[in-house]
Order: sequence, then structure tokens, then C-alpha cells
Amino acid sequence: MNSMADTIDASPLYFPSGGATLFGWLHRPAGGRHGDVGVVICKPFGYDATCSHRSLRAFANAGAAIGIPVLRFDYAGTGDSADGGAEADQIVQWTADILAAAATLRRACGVTRVCLLGVRLGALLAALAAAQSETVSGLIAIAPVVSGRRYLRELRTFQATAVHDAPAARGDHLEVTGFSLAAVSVKNLSQIDLVRLSSPPAPQVLILDRDDLPAAGPWAEALRAAGGDVHYESLPGFPEMMSTPHASIIPQRMIQTAATWLELLRSRQSGGVWPAPEASRHDAHLRDPAMDCTDEDGRPVTERALFVDARRTLFAILATAGDENPLREATVEARGRRGVVLLNGGATNHTGPNRMYVSLARRWAAQGYVVLRLDLAGLGDSNTRPDQPDDVVYPPGAIDDIGAAIEFLRQNHQVQDITLAGLCAGAYHALRAAAAGLPVNLALMINPLTYFWKPGMTMNDLQISEVVRNPGVYRERILSRTAWLKLLRGRVNLWRIGMVFARRAMLTVDASLRDLSRRLRIRLPDDLGWDLQSIASRGVRMVFVFARGDTGADLLRIQGGAAVDSIGDRCRVYTIDGADHIFSQSDPRARLEQLLGNELTA
Repeated sequence: MNSMADTIDASPLYFPSGGATLFGWLHRPAGGRHGDVGVVICKPFGYDATCSHRSLRAFANAGAAIGIPVLRFDYAGTGDSADGGAEADQIVQWTADILAAAATLRRACGVTRVCLLGVRLGALLAALAAAQSETVSGLIAIAPVVSGRRYLRELRTFQATAVHDAPAARGDHLEVTGFSLAAVSVKNLSQIDLVRLSSPPAPQVLILDRDDLPAAGPWAEALRAAGGDVHYESLPGFPEMMSTPHASIIPQRMIQTAATWLELLRSRQSGGVWPAPEASRHDAHLRDPAMDCTDEDGRPVTERALFVDARRTLFAILATAGDENPLREATVEARGRRGVVLLNGGATNHTGPNRMYVSLARRWAAQGYVVLRLDLAGLGDSNTRPDQPDDVVYPPGAIDDIGAAIEFLRQNHQVQDITLAGLCAGAYHALRAAAAGLPVNLALMINPLTYFWKPGMTMNDLQISEVVRNPGVYRERILSRTAWLKLLRGRVNLWRIGMVFARRAMLTVDASLRDLSRRLRIRLPDDLGWDLQSIASRGVRMVFVFARGDTGADLLRIQGGAAVDSIGDRCRVYTIDGADHIFSQSDPRARLEQLLGNELTA
């Protein structure tokens, strides 16, 4: 039996939607032979899209595997697409983007019938788009948002729970874990209720509701009452699909149910099977996928979707100054060709947490840098190597992947000066690549959770004791009247507290011994201080940036010891107040981006 890779041809592309340029992936059956049905995948909003990225890719691959071409894409202002207007109605814009994606799929593959598959808010948008188009023959809604007003209430509750010291809304805008809805979008969405639609949005509808908190049943009943051909099921798998990216699980039952339904849809009035039209095979968007866009200040930037290796395993987005940008050649002449490689933040794809990497890459490219947003093998949109698992945050081949990216920049763009940057696991990989002797000049490391990773470790191994994460917590509790009352009433676990302090004392003693061994030029295993000194001795600058209270800051001081201070300007450590681990709020994220930019251009 052929593997999934043998039955799928996945290609990145850009396509227009009104005045915006959108990025997407076209998944076609190998050989280009397919029927007259195609699928457009409509992703959810914000953090839901981040968590479900891997699963949506699996939905697309499953469709192509049964002979149906699938297009998944990013709405304007999201993912790898060009930014939309800051005050635009995103609900209207994204609905138009879905129709543009359907037109692109018809043009690229020659299909005559299009089915829209949407998840959460993407399902609501797909329903709105389907109602506006006569060419949409089917709709698959997965855990759909039925009531916009109820969904907005959920977003505000989630934001208030996730971030205690930041407001959920500013004016009429809504910011949720780093993703924003404009005021006009919030107003429009609050007035949408799919149950009140006057007619079914498509001739055939499949609703796959979540089984833990089903909410789409009334919509299914309303569609049936309006004469719609509707199939409704509640299935397991949705909460796991929406789990944090490194723990997200692909919902196999939902995928299989959707695939079976699509095969039935294709069998109805099928027009036979034929190869993709000749024009699509020579489509310039597929040969050299690139787009012109701008950074936040309106400066021209060009982005290209590409693979950095000959085997087409490692996917990346390359950003350079646009042809009309005056800094394009002036920067190169003044500084030499300088490049940046942004590394996956955990299992998040190359857009970075909260799309932070897109903002950084376009800003730095507009200043004359060559910036590569890279997916390590098995993460994001990169392929998984044979016999290796995917979605591994600390893959054993990471240094080789980074080396391939650096070599790509040096050979194809004459980059002479390399900066590695990343958040969380990306910071770890930047440090390990520098320690391994890769040709790196600067490492920008944001909130690393660990400095040593061993085969067999799991993410749970990073759950370090609370006193190591934030020793000030226990000092505050010692002075707390409430804590003393709990102690007198026997409601405090003295054994646990004693073990916590004993653990920290052991770490402090270990750090002192490592400082002594370094002075005696004796290298101990897993000696962070030795690694930092070795990296600095080769002229590499290191910059660590932490959200206050984040785990890695204390670990750096404990495991790095006196070496952190002895290196001087070769190792700078910054702390940003009011931030969480992924800098999900706009104010601290803006301070982070400014700090990183200052260090990059220092």
C-alpha cells in the first residue's frame, strides 16, 4: 500500500483576494488526477488556528489521499498572508477570502464543485461564504460557532482567565492571546446567529460537533426544518485537537467521517475523473511562490515560500527588502549581507507565537536583512523524516536542520553574518547550534525553558519546582498572615516546602562547584557556564530575554553560575515586566520586538 506521501502533491502558493495577497497550500492527488469536487479548508481564529494547524494539514492530506484536491489558506492579516487593514471588518474580509480561495481552487484544478470545510469560527465564515455562492455544493462544519455573541463572550472569558493583569478589550477592539478583532468585526460578529439563516447555506451539509460540549444541534434542526440535506454527528477528538500545540492530537475519527462524507458527495452527479488542467501545471504562483507586501510601517518587503534542502523536507518563508525599498542595497553595502533564522517556538509553526515571527521578519527584512522563518523537520509545514515522529519539540536532528538553513542563506543569498532567534524551544535550539560551532554571530533567545535536553525526556520533565521557577513566591508567603494561619491549622505541607528548599539548596551548591571546576579548567557534564564561555570565546554574542518570573531566568543563573556575569557584553540578560511565556499581549510584545531589534542592529 502506498504511503500518504506517495499519494499527495502539496505545493505552497499565493493568490489574490481583493486588494490582499493570501498564502495557501494546494494538496493534490499525486499525478493530478481527480474528480470534479475540491475542498477549501477554512481555519479557526487566533490561538485555535495555532493549535489546530497540524490537524488541518492532516484533513487536507486525507482529502488528497482519496483523490480530492484541497486548498488550505490563511485569511488576510493572519498566518503568512499579507496584512489586512487595521480597521477593516475581518468577518467581511475573511468571508471574501474564502470565496477567493474557492475560485483559486477551481482555476488551479479545474473542479466544478467546491466543498468548504471550516473549524470553529472558520465554520461560521464558511457558512456565510457558502450562502453567497452558487458554486459551493457542500459544507463541513466542525464544532461550529453558531452564535457570534456567545463566541465573543467565550473569547472574553478565555482572555480574562489566561491573563490576569491585562484588559480583554481596548475600546471596542478585542485582543485574545495575541490576536485581535477590530471594533467593526466585533460588532458584526455579535449580530450573527446561524440558526436565523433563512435557508441552508449549501445543498449538502455535514456538522461534526464536539461530543463533550455539543452546541450545534439547534442549527442542524433549523437546517432540516428549512429543507436542508444535513447530517449531524457529535464525535470525540475536538478538545485534544485544540490542546496546546506540542500536545495537540489529530482527530482521526472526525477526519475519517469527513472523508467518507466527501466520497459520497463526489459520487453524486460525478463528472468522471481527469487530470488537472494544463494551465495549472505552469502556474507561476506554483513555480515560484512569492508575494510583495509591507511591514507595519508600510516599507516594501518580498516573501518567498520555499524549501531550503534538495529533498524538500525543510519548509521556510524567506523575507527580503522589496525592490523599491531604498535600504535594500544600502544596508548590504554598509554592513555586508546579514541574515536571521527564526526557529520554531515550541511546536508552533514558522509564523511564531501570536504571529510574532511574521512581524519581526517583515520589519527586519525592510531594514535590509535576509530573514528565514524556518520549520524544523516534523514541525509546522516541514515534512517528517523517514522513521522519525512528527510534532517533536526538541527533535534530535535540529542542529542539522539549522545548519542546512544557514548553508542555504550563505550559498543562495551570500549571507556573511548569521543571527539565530527563537522563543522557548527555538531559544534552546539557537543556543545548542551556537555551542555546536555552527557559523553564528548572534543568538537572540526568548524564554528558554531548558538548556539541556536528553533523548527520552518529555515535556513533563520541564515542570521544575515552584521555588526554582519563582523563589520570590515562597518569600512572600513567609510574610503572609494567611499562610501562617494555614500553618497553625495544619493545612500546610511542611514536607513539600522542606523538599523545595532542599532542592534549591542542592542546585545552589551544584552551581558553586561548577564555578570552581571552570576556574580549574575542569569540564563537567551539562555545564551551561562552560558552554556560554565557549560560545563567547568565538566572538558570538548572546542575548537572553525573559518574561519576569519565567522558569529559564532562574535556571540561567543557577546553571550558568558566575559565567553569566564574567562574559560581559557577550552575554546580555533582559527581563520584561507584564509578559507571559509567549508574550501574548500587545504591550509587552511591542517592548520585546523593540529590544530584539536594538540588539540585532547593535
